[in-house]
This record gives sequence, C-alpha cells and structure tokens, in this order.
Amino acid sequence: MKGACTKPVLFTFAILLFLIVAQENRVAAVETCDPTQLSPCVDAIQRGSTPTRLCCTRVKKQKHCVCQYLKNPTFKSFINSPKARKIATYCGCPYPKC
Repeated sequence: MKGACTKPVLFTFAILLFLIVAQENRVAAVETCDPTQLSPCVDAIQRGSTPTRLCCTRVKKQKHCVCQYLKNPTFKSFINSPKARKIATYCGCPYPKC
C-alpha cells in the first residue's frame, strides 16, 4: 500500500522536473543581441535594395534587440533610418515603440 502512494508522487515530481528543464532550455534558446548578425542587411540599408531572405531571417531573430540598438549612438542612425524601417516592414517585423 505504501508503494502505491509513492509512484504517483514520483511521477508528478518527474513531470515537474521535465517542465522546469524544458523552460530553462527555451529561455537559453533566445537569440542574443548581436548587431553583426544584421550584416546581411547592409546592402538594403545603404542602397535601399530589397532585403534578402537571410536579412529578413536575421531581422526577425534580432527584433527584440532594436530598442537596445537605438540606445547605442553607433547603431542608432542605421536602425532609425527610413531604409531600416522599410526593411522591417518588408520583413514583417513592426518597428517597436521604445
């Protein structure tokens, strides 16, 4: 009778442990902010050309970093330019309000 009660408790504990580990891995999978990851977009920013598929992929991965990039004077003029806004629109990433 004692063993019958501990099995559900152990099973519940195992599920909780699995969920905690899965959540930690999901958080670790978030892309880090690295402006060099946007290098495939340089031609589109400088010349106004249509962004490549790689550019759009990188923009989507880095979209959570835009406000951080705007705080950096080195990147602000590029990120805040009309061409960069055009790229964001083209790639389906709304420009954030920081």
